[in-house]
Amino acid sequence: MPFTLVAFHAHPDDESLLMGGTIARAAAEGHRVVLVTATDGSAGLADAEHGTHAELGRRRLEELEDAAERLGAARVVHLGFPDGTFGSVGVTEPSAALAAVLEQESADVLTGYDPSGGYGHPDHVHVHHVARAAAATTGVALLEATVDRALIVAGARLVHAVPGSPPIDLARMRDSYLPRPELTHKIDVRPYVAAKIQGLAAHASQQGGSSGFRTVTLLHRLPGPVARRVLGREWFREVGREPGGRLLDDVFASCRQ
Repeated sequence: MPFTLVAFHAHPDDESLLMGGTIARAAAEGHRVVLVTATDGSAGLADAEHGTHAELGRRRLEELEDAAERLGAARVVHLGFPDGTFGSVGVTEPSAALAAVLEQESADVLTGYDPSGGYGHPDHVHVHHVARAAAATTGVALLEATVDRALIVAGARLVHAVPGSPPIDLARMRDSYLPRPELTHKIDVRPYVAAKIQGLAAHASQQGGSSGFRTVTLLHRLPGPVARRVLGREWFREVGREPGGRLLDDVFASCRQ
């Protein structure tokens, strides 16, 4: 039976970076996917040609709509909170807004972020707290999007060793995302890597140029075989599910029990 997945993110492009393959897979398998972004990304880095502040925010929301279409998502919701200072609004207001979307959509699964927000961005950390509160209010199953920390550290070491590569704080990487023993899901998205790359490509304002090295640029330009290896798995921790044992390959596993 079809389910509804609500994917909650901090900024436009986070959806494609962290779980573009999962979104594309869920949509292709007949499930409804709704993307919710807390902010418009107007405080992010971008070349001047993409505008600044409000103009950049409008551009990034348009890019999100494009990415959603490429990934197969059915709806995009912008909650309208301030980029860069999302945490200043507290948990009550945004969690109520997110809970309203969950109830309107009769959502089966919500995704948020792990406690560190992946790599410590304050807006991402606040997504973690808001998603936790909304899930507790509605009773919707919550999966926290993350990455296997061991793979992040290994990848960072490889990039760090390449002459001319951007500086990488390896110590910070060791505290980012989640270690493998805390994961509950490893989603096989290899058949949907092309869709994920198309989702990344939609975020043109977040690609390279004078604004410097960008992860979006690096990932969406990976050669096919490398892309399948690097982007072919996506990781989650389900709140309330005991980790350990075989990792699940189904974000709706709890809904099927």
